[in-house]
Amino acid sequence: MEKRIIQVEDKVPAKLLIPLSIQHMFAMFGASVLVPFLFGINPAIVLLMNGVGTLLFILITKGKAPAYLGSSFAFLSPGILVMTKFGYQYALGGFVVLGIAGMILALIIGKCGTKWIDIVLPTAAMGPVVALIGLELAGSAASTAGLLDDKIDMKNVIVFLVTLGVAVFGQILFRGFLSVIPILIAIIAGYVAAVLCGILDFTAVKEATFFALPNFQHPKFNLEAILTIFPALLLVTSEHIGHQIVTSKIVGKDLLKEPGLHRSLFADFFSTTLSACMGSVPTTTYGENIGVMAMTKVYSVQVIGGAAVLSICCSFLGKLAALINTIPGPVIGGISFLLYGMIGTSGLRMLVDNKVDYGKSRNLTLTSVVFIVGLSGISLNLGNVKLTGMVLACVVGMALSLVFYILDKLHLTNDQ
Repeated sequence: MEKRIIQVEDKVPAKLLIPLSIQHMFAMFGASVLVPFLFGINPAIVLLMNGVGTLLFILITKGKAPAYLGSSFAFLSPGILVMTKFGYQYALGGFVVLGIAGMILALIIGKCGTKWIDIVLPTAAMGPVVALIGLELAGSAASTAGLLDDKIDMKNVIVFLVTLGVAVFGQILFRGFLSVIPILIAIIAGYVAAVLCGILDFTAVKEATFFALPNFQHPKFNLEAILTIFPALLLVTSEHIGHQIVTSKIVGKDLLKEPGLHRSLFADFFSTTLSACMGSVPTTTYGENIGVMAMTKVYSVQVIGGAAVLSICCSFLGKLAALINTIPGPVIGGISFLLYGMIGTSGLRMLVDNKVDYGKSRNLTLTSVVFIVGLSGISLNLGNVKLTGMVLACVVGMALSLVFYILDKLHLTNDQ
């Protein structure tokens, strides 16, 4: 018996809403708080602004696009460069300017429409780009789990396998209510395994206060800092389009048309701008939460909104935030292992659902080139920003698709 699909606009009973929302919050938590750790700031402000940004996203998209906004990894390289030279507040200034530029881009898309997407990124190119979103994160999941360490700790392996095993088999064996919260159950099982293996440290929980205010900061502006960060606009825009297309396939609705790419992109960059003004890191739609929707078939924005509210609450509850922060890497890695794989599979599903004809040389060439560029490890430097992996593959796919389009217009191709 198949799982019941809970659609985007569906209302969810309270007895389901709370655990489903907790599940989404846990899914984003590990990756989202990693970014502020790398920037050296308190994660509480990030939890607050992620939640606020998600609620604003739901409002701007009229509740028609399920997406959780978490901390963006696209800004790590240029952001750390700016921090090293000028300080974190100047990085915030760069984030603000980029967010404003992104909102302007969204307005342009609103005027020009989205038909250009089929020209710039046809399915034969977009499918593998989307697949790469998940595939290139596989190493990150393994690293988080401690499986790539020089000396592998068997305790980490045990916790990882328990978490992943419950998540995998839960998809097949769980029935009724349990079938819609397999990730939450897997996280709990992994946490229990971590307790039994003795790899948890509760010192931070004991030292934390019950209530704590997030650490707000204001941005400062410097032209060099802004120019260092600005090229990341390409990365975030490509990532957003890819995520919206994946989500569209999962929920069975074209989110690029309704509520529209211009609305979702504007909401994404508006959240980034507001977040940076408050002292937090830029936000972006989160692949982890897309994976949760793909696995559970629960697409309700009410659940996403519930996760946002919980994130906001956690930002003020020092003890609770510290407790959640004790979730060990092997648990997060075990969940991410499956979620990233689900995202990768969604890209392949696009190729199947759209019946891409690989009898045509152009389709075979596009998919092949995008995959090999994305997985080859090659990079392209634009100033202080390095394009590699999925983003570079997206750029190459777009360029090749445009060349094919021009050749078509000149009637030079042999497969029209």
